[in-house]
Amino acid sequence: MDRASSVVLQALTQATSQDTAVLKPAEEQLRQWETQPGFYSVLLNIFNNHTLDVNVRWLAVLYFKNGIDRYWRRVAPHALSEEEKTSLRAGLITNFNEPVNQIATQIAVLIAKVARLDCPRQWPELIPILLESVKGQDGLQQHRALLTFYHVTKTLASKRLAQDRRLFQDLASGIYSFACSLWSHHTDCFLQQIYAQDEAAALSSLERTLLSLKEIKLYLTRSSSLPFQGFLNAVFERLKQFLECCRQVGSESTCREKLEKTIILYTKVLLDFLEYHPCAFIPLIQRSLEFAVSYVFTPAGEGVTFERFIVQCMNLIKMIVKNDAYKPAKNIEDSKPESLEAHRIKTAFFTHPTLTEIGRRLVSHYFLLTEEELAMWEEDPESFAVEETGGDSWKYSLRPCTEVLFLDIFHNYSQTLTPVLLDMVQNLQGPTNVEDPVQLLMKDAVYNAVGLAAYELFDNVDFDQWFKNQLLGELQVSHHRYKLIRRRVIWLIGQWISVKFKSDLRPLLYEVILSLMQDPDLVVRNQQTFIHFFFFWFKLLIMSGFRTEQFLPYLESIFGLLFQLLQQVTECDTKMQVLHVISCVIERVNIQIRPYVGCLVQYLPLLWKQSEEHNMLRCAILTTLIHLVQGLGAESKNLYPFLLPVIQLSTDVSQPPHVYLLEDGLELWLVTLENSPAITPELLRIFQNMSALLELSSENLRTCFQIVNAYIYLSATEFLQNYAESLCRSFCDLLKDITNEGQVQVLKVVEIALKVSPILGAHMFQPLLPAVFRGIVDGERYPVVMSTYLGIMGRVLLQNSSFFSSLLAQMASENNQEVDQLLGSIIEMWVDRMDNITQPERRKLSSLALLSLLPSDNSVIQDKFCGIINICVEALHDVMTEDPETGTFKDCMLMSHFEEPKLSDDEEPPTEQDKRKKLLALEDPVHSVSLQQYVYEKLKVQQALMGDQGFGVLMETVDTELVRQLQEFLQGL
Repeated sequence: MDRASSVVLQALTQATSQDTAVLKPAEEQLRQWETQPGFYSVLLNIFNNHTLDVNVRWLAVLYFKNGIDRYWRRVAPHALSEEEKTSLRAGLITNFNEPVNQIATQIAVLIAKVARLDCPRQWPELIPILLESVKGQDGLQQHRALLTFYHVTKTLASKRLAQDRRLFQDLASGIYSFACSLWSHHTDCFLQQIYAQDEAAALSSLERTLLSLKEIKLYLTRSSSLPFQGFLNAVFERLKQFLECCRQVGSESTCREKLEKTIILYTKVLLDFLEYHPCAFIPLIQRSLEFAVSYVFTPAGEGVTFERFIVQCMNLIKMIVKNDAYKPAKNIEDSKPESLEAHRIKTAFFTHPTLTEIGRRLVSHYFLLTEEELAMWEEDPESFAVEETGGDSWKYSLRPCTEVLFLDIFHNYSQTLTPVLLDMVQNLQGPTNVEDPVQLLMKDAVYNAVGLAAYELFDNVDFDQWFKNQLLGELQVSHHRYKLIRRRVIWLIGQWISVKFKSDLRPLLYEVILSLMQDPDLVVRNQQTFIHFFFFWFKLLIMSGFRTEQFLPYLESIFGLLFQLLQQVTECDTKMQVLHVISCVIERVNIQIRPYVGCLVQYLPLLWKQSEEHNMLRCAILTTLIHLVQGLGAESKNLYPFLLPVIQLSTDVSQPPHVYLLEDGLELWLVTLENSPAITPELLRIFQNMSALLELSSENLRTCFQIVNAYIYLSATEFLQNYAESLCRSFCDLLKDITNEGQVQVLKVVEIALKVSPILGAHMFQPLLPAVFRGIVDGERYPVVMSTYLGIMGRVLLQNSSFFSSLLAQMASENNQEVDQLLGSIIEMWVDRMDNITQPERRKLSSLALLSLLPSDNSVIQDKFCGIINICVEALHDVMTEDPETGTFKDCMLMSHFEEPKLSDDEEPPTEQDKRKKLLALEDPVHSVSLQQYVYEKLKVQQALMGDQGFGVLMETVDTELVRQLQEFLQGL
């Protein structure tokens, strides 16, 4: 071994050490060598040397593999030379005799990574050498070559460019027949060897069968032009042979695990071909249904099937039943011939007896709770109650798979299956003997089916009568063994609540809920709370039909019991679900929750502390706090000792938990400000987190702007004096690289600051205003941005005229213009872009602002007088309403006093911020100054300034129709 190899080998050996003092320097040294010429050749020699330590060789492969991603492409920084890559490619395929499985797999993946970049142009010899090695007689070499061939094929199949896909099609066409013959040969060898009880040889053959089958599966999904029908028909025969083999070898065989894995791969072949090529699958529909149904729903499967196989068969039936390509069009004449053929095959197969047997067996066999589930109920009730059945679990787990298949078959064949299910229900009416576990399990299964099929059974079940006459009585059976039925019945009601349930029955249901929440069996309460309750409340409280007055008599008791349950349960998922329910209740009843939240308020700080390692539980606490603050309103100030540190932590980007908590933390921050009666030093101090948040420029920016606005409304003077300078810097940075919508959000904050505090706001955000000024003069292209510019400038001009004058002088100096010339340009652009302003408030503001320039003897202002009057008349049309009795006009935007609104039970009360906005509006010129009166007064003083004759000449510059409309608005003044 040369010196370079020895040095690298020593570093790799040290990098496998458990001692960090040895490990870290070695890793750093290897990192420095990554870009050195010859490093990967040394790694190749090391992992190909079977005499070296396995861990060292493993690490060498990993470093080589990572280097391909970073340095193999020609355009990559520190890219490998073409000469070294040629040498490496040759070295990778010199032998396929790696003795260690894990290293062999990594080498196969490594070769596939190179093939993705270089095959076939720079590496045309790869595929021929692999095929030659696969055909060899040496068992180890054949397996390793087959393993590499599979990974190479898998990688090439994943490429998406048209040219790469053509290359793969050519590869598939040339290799498919060989792959099929290889699969058939190894399958025959396995079957001979397993029945000869040569398990070692059988296992080796089975591994080759699996690899060649995976290879063919890739061709199946990526190509539609190969002759697949012969192979797919053979799959059914092989499946039967392998299933029978399962019966023969038993569960103790060393081949059993890989045997089941191969059976599942066979079913995946069928499922994938059906998914990718549904029309080509039509000739296989009959055989697939016969095969799957016989093994899953008849005695043929007894003793040979296992759970994962049953799931795959059910998925195969489901995909055939549900496939849109197998359904005729609404107008039968518009149907494709292949769709009609598929529909004909399905109709012929799914006869009344077949559907009846499938329906009954699904419910009476597969819906029954298993012994394992019942044991879990007793031993770990919380885990049982929150068992995962959502998402894609139906693809892999038996219970959700069974339920999804039931739903799809019931939906497509409801006319046949509805009488079957109703007959099963009828046979179970009345109380069930608690000593008969079989009957209890059967009733649970049947009720499960009725709940799942609620929408399909709408016209066939009088649920209200069933609830009163049967289900209500079952909920009152208190025997321990009847908990199974109590749990299922409350779940069943939850399924039907949004389908068919009279509002008048809801108080009766609340009584039932109260009773169940006090059930001694935790699972009934958990299941009701977490599965039923969450969806029940979501539908009942958030959607239509909920009546607050019906629920209020039960609020205290239900809320108290929910809080007790929150304290009793220990699992994080469980606590999260209870918190979600509590949040729903608080959100819906709003301020009516105030008398009952004392205990929860005291408990949440403890729960927050206990959940330090559980960020998702903390998210649920944040959501609860959001609704709690909204429900408490101004009283939420009493929560500040707990609330403000929570907001501080959740929105501090230097703290790791912010990744999980930030979005909810920002929402909590916002509602806290909106409901705060007054600023506090602690509340003000939290804003120190905002600069870093604005730098993120994330999807949370809008909420950040809302928080800034809330601070301005809450205490503009203190807030701006403390934070306007840093905020202004952040805004200047944001405006350099932000969308038009984002610009508007930033500028609206400035506009609100000017609205709340015209003098301080203009001074604090002065660095931003020149850009606004230039935007107006240059005629900003985007209407919404221009409208915001004019809103800001209108505030400055109307409410801080001295600042406007100094800003005008500054801008004129910077642009080497006369002040009057620049003012004329602004007025002209303002008049020209008035149509960009769509909000009536801003249109009135513009007219007030421009009118504030009068009276004036400035020639430029007099020259633009016509445009100013034009804007005023437009605004008068926007804001003036005519009294039909007197014929006089009144400014509809005027607000003279503030009244607490009268709210219905379903309306949310105003927040403290809503009240602040109302009080601010009373002082805002837009709402406190009559535009009609203001126009009249300004024209009068202009007339007094110029005299009647001069004023008359000025008015002659205005269009006569505008003058007529103006006079009509001003009559009576």
